[in-house]
This record gives sequence, C-alpha cells and structure tokens, in this order.
Amino acid sequence: MHIHNLSEDNSILNTFISELRDVNIQKDSMRFRRNIERIGEVLSYEMSKSFKFKNQEITTPLAKTTVKTIDSDVVLCSILRAGVPLHNGLLNYFDKAENAFISAYRHHKENPDTFEIVVEYLACPSLEGKTLVLADPMVATGQSLLATYEALKPFGTPKEIHLAAVIGAQEGVDFAAKHFPENTHLWIATVDKDLNNKGYIVPGLGDAGDLAFGQKLQH
Repeated sequence: MHIHNLSEDNSILNTFISELRDVNIQKDSMRFRRNIERIGEVLSYEMSKSFKFKNQEITTPLAKTTVKTIDSDVVLCSILRAGVPLHNGLLNYFDKAENAFISAYRHHKENPDTFEIVVEYLACPSLEGKTLVLADPMVATGQSLLATYEALKPFGTPKEIHLAAVIGAQEGVDFAAKHFPENTHLWIATVDKDLNNKGYIVPGLGDAGDLAFGQKLQH
C-alpha cells in the first residue's frame, strides 16, 4: 500500500486537525463537520495529482485552448454516518463522481471490549474499471474499511482504489496495508500511535459520529 500521511508536511491542514481534537472547539458540531469537510477537500486535491489526465479543448471568450482534465470515472463510497462530512468534502472537488453509501458499525456482544463489524445498508453503482475512493474518517482497527471493501466486491473490480481518512492509528493503517491490494493508496491527514483497550484511537478526537451528529443509542 502507498501511504500518504499529509501531516508529515506543515500546512493549514494541521490547523483543521487541531480544532477537531480540541475538546473546547469540537463542541461546536457545525464547526466540527466543516473541519472534516475541509480535510476532505485537502485530501481530494492531493489525491487528484495521482489520477490519470487527458487533454481537452475548450473555448474561452477570446480563443480556443487546451487544458488537462481528470480522465477517471470516480466513485466515492463513504461509511455512514461519520463519513458524511468527509464525503461532502470529497464531492466538493470530485463533483462529477458517482456515489455509494454503506453502513458499517461496531456491534458489541457480551464483552464491551470486543466487537464485530456489521454491514446492513449498501447502495452502490458498478465499480468495474473505475476509480474507487473509499472514505472513513477514523481508521482505528481498520476492520470497518476491510468489511466495506469485502461488501463492495460484488459490484465489480475497480481499476484503482484510494482510501481517504482523517485520523488513523498505526495498527489500523498496518492492518489495511496487509489486507488491501498492494497498489492501493491511503490518503490520511494524520496517524496516531496507539489504540486503547476499547479500540479507540489515542490521542484521537473521540467519537467522530457523535461529535458531528449527536449521541446515539447503542445496539
């Protein structure tokens, strides 16, 4: 897997990440969602540099000219519900993309410290020969990304796979690198060192879905 950790270079992206983490700032759910959306836009810009381009002739008010435009059929797939703001940021840049949505959540059994990933809802176009961008804001264990990828396989084989994430734990990044095709690209805003005993990223930022949309009742 090709890993692009954008926090390794100093940029305005680091400000967005710091505001997502800050317990005082993140209480503003609208600002929290917007910061995830802005990170999605930064990831899209960087990701786009790796796409295939073609020459296209256009007409301006003064003359004809040739520009380079993306020559890829992009499908954006986001994991509900925390993935919605990230999806919006990606869609702001890849505005002609097709879209897919999938629900994948942690189902805790008798032991609250263990869980399985449950996929219940999926809406997806054909992926055959297309560029799949799979978005999940938090890559903790990496199991949600893998469960989503497995659920998408009946819809065709993508030409390219790109993963877009805000924060990941090193363990989750390593897990994804082990289970996704070798030529997969991971575009991530920052990578944290640890997971706690409940599988949450440390220092992380908390529960992205709850911070963006309010607390939920547990299954």
